[in-house]
Amino acid sequence: MPRINLLPWREGQRKERKLAFLVALGVAALAACVASFAAYLLYGSMIDAQQHRNDKLRAEIRTLNKQIEEINDLETAKQRFIARMDIIEKLQRSRPEIVHVFDDIVRTLPEGVYLTAVHQNGNSLKFEGIAQSSTRVSSFMRNIDGSQWLRNPALEVVQTAKAGPGSSFTLTADEASATSSDNTPAVSNKARQLRKASVGGPGVRQ
Repeated sequence: MPRINLLPWREGQRKERKLAFLVALGVAALAACVASFAAYLLYGSMIDAQQHRNDKLRAEIRTLNKQIEEINDLETAKQRFIARMDIIEKLQRSRPEIVHVFDDIVRTLPEGVYLTAVHQNGNSLKFEGIAQSSTRVSSFMRNIDGSQWLRNPALEVVQTAKAGPGSSFTLTADEASATSSDNTPAVSNKARQLRKASVGGPGVRQ
């Protein structure tokens, strides 16, 4: 006769499936933990590498900032040096010019005109003197107008002297620099300075 199994086999099968599910779940959890740890290590190494690159970039930026400051300091020193060179060149140019100006003052004075004072303010000259007549003053102004180193004569005051013959006068004129004269070619500052130094040497009348 047939045998009938009365044991709770479904309960045993259910336990086996539950155990298999728990094992699979444990394996999946372990795999997830391993994957998470691997990802943590990977991202950590990537972050460390990026931090190292950032530190290196910051160091390079600090180095570049120092170099920029040094360049700015050099540029400032260069501008100061250029300014000093300009002042020196102006002084070098003015040395022979003032000799020419005083020589021209002597040559432009007509007979019967005597200077009592000469004042200079920049490129402006102020002459105070005594002339035998106003005609002598006009002659003095014409001579200044035709001078190479003096220009723009302007009469301020002319009046008859209270004591003695003649008239006292005050007139102004401008100093014409060598760089603006027509007979000076447009050359470099160094060449122009050497030329003016040679011109203002032994040929200047005292």
